[in-house]
Amino acid sequence: MNIPKPGRKFWYIFPAVVIAVLASWYYFSKDKNQGPTVVSAVQFGDFSINVTTSGELEAKNSENILGPPGLREVRIWQVQISDIIPEGSIVDSGQYVATLDRTEITNRMKDLESELEKLESQYIKTKLDTSMDMRAAREELINLKYALEERQITVDQSIYEPPATQRQARIELEKAQRAYEQANKNYKLRTDKNNANMQEVYASYSQAQRRLEQIREVLQGFTVTAPKPGMLIYKRNWDGSKMGVGSTMSSWDNVVATLPNLNEMISKTYVNEIDISKVKTGQKVEIGVDAFPERKYTGEVTEVANIGEQMRNSNAKVFEVKIRVNEFDSILRPAMTTKNIINTSVIPGVMFLPIECVHTADSISFVYRVSGQYRQQVKTGAANENQIIITEGLKEGDEVYLSPPDKAIEWKLEKL
Repeated sequence: MNIPKPGRKFWYIFPAVVIAVLASWYYFSKDKNQGPTVVSAVQFGDFSINVTTSGELEAKNSENILGPPGLREVRIWQVQISDIIPEGSIVDSGQYVATLDRTEITNRMKDLESELEKLESQYIKTKLDTSMDMRAAREELINLKYALEERQITVDQSIYEPPATQRQARIELEKAQRAYEQANKNYKLRTDKNNANMQEVYASYSQAQRRLEQIREVLQGFTVTAPKPGMLIYKRNWDGSKMGVGSTMSSWDNVVATLPNLNEMISKTYVNEIDISKVKTGQKVEIGVDAFPERKYTGEVTEVANIGEQMRNSNAKVFEVKIRVNEFDSILRPAMTTKNIINTSVIPGVMFLPIECVHTADSISFVYRVSGQYRQQVKTGAANENQIIITEGLKEGDEVYLSPPDKAIEWKLEKL
């Protein structure tokens, strides 16, 4: 009898059937009561309580690159940045940094030039009018003086005339004398008046000249240069945005950019209101930089804000904290993101476990003991982000499960 040989299809199906049988056997023969194998032992030692925050590097000291001084004196309150070199550029002393928009100040200068021309014309006109007026006054005085001399001659010649004629001559002399004296007084008053007018016009003219010179000096500062060598960093506004091309600079704070001193850096961070009571100046800090995760630095809390502020787009209240970076590293740059682990306190000689090992039911804290397989009630103390202190119920080296094992609900609770 001929036995048919298995076809090619058989050799494809046979391995799949074998794998399925083996998988079923493994599943159904597996010990269902086998618990989790992740355990943790009670440790003994110093327990650190930390506050971890994200921050941003800043230079401890920096020099401001200022815009033109005197903007308020020329009544310009805001100036737009029309051009600025890229952030992070290395500049030398006197090197070009930025250009400010000259539109408003140029218009103001043109208005002042027109006003100065008008005042100059007015000054010349007043000067000519004054000259003509004083010349007429002097001519009048000369004529009155001649008239006075004529009256005196008439009086001298009237001695041979009748008394009435002599009396008439003396009266005319007295009138001429009074007219001459009055003209002298008027001349002095007119001189004082014309001098005052000239001073007033000249003062307006000089004031306009000074304003024009001042605005020209301010205009020279619209090309901003670096006061010293360094790395240029854009100034940040109150909302955290950077002042680049198109940003507006206020005349009350005419800072265009800054030159940070990279030899001394700080990490500025914000701590929430729940943890701020733990943070004090002088506390040690472990600092990491996201850009260079392999590098670690040490630091110290130098400033803790007394008044909180509200974070943008959030109801959370935070307090600003400044941390000095102890080490100098040439790769550190302002605005790099940092991770700050603030060591707020150290409790010496205590037992502790991972927080995940401790469970709570009906206000009772307990752990799942590996040895004996029962639930052990414990008393806990302070905790940090990962661990918690055990004050009663366990001793050093005891092993507990990290998560509840199978059928742990049936395990007996051993109370203290």
